[in-house]
Amino acid sequence: METPDTIHAFWFGTHTDDDAVIASQSALWWRKQAEVDAEIRRRFAPWVARAASGELDGWLADIRGRLALILLTDQFPRNIWRGEAAAFAFDVLALRWAKDTLRLGLDAELGAVERVFVYLPLEHSEELGDQREAVRLFDRLAASVPAPKRPSFDGYLDYARRHLAIIERFGRFPHRNAALGRETTAEETAFLQQPGSSF
Repeated sequence: METPDTIHAFWFGTHTDDDAVIASQSALWWRKQAEVDAEIRRRFAPWVARAASGELDGWLADIRGRLALILLTDQFPRNIWRGEAAAFAFDVLALRWAKDTLRLGLDAELGAVERVFVYLPLEHSEELGDQREAVRLFDRLAASVPAPKRPSFDGYLDYARRHLAIIERFGRFPHRNAALGRETTAEETAFLQQPGSSF
């Protein structure tokens, strides 16, 4: 039985300091690891489906529940269905919940590293306005943390800017084309041959 608390513990670990959380959890978050994908698939795939069906909408009543729903629909599908269209199938839900959380100002109740994952659905969007808002949010977040913590949050801001640049150039993320069955243009093909062209 998963709950917002068990999902939080899985994703953020047991540390309370942002630096310690980032040090212990970054490999889980950002590194492609088959064993991690398999664990998330086994443990959380049914909960992604429950979130998508509306069965977990009661979790929206508090901020930890909202964060859990965003993780279930934005982060976990990218592990469970890596390289498949289903990896992006729940983005619309994550984006809706993230924007609603921002509209209500509830992200202010979260720690800095938790806020990263509320803002990521905007960074994952192929809409230019969402991308610009993601950069604004990550810029504000980086400016809000103490100087010793800035390098990690400056890194998140840099990634947001890189995502924005791709959407400004192509209007979409070319590295998703194969999974989504989209035709890739010659310009996109050349771009995809460059290091760092996909995330």
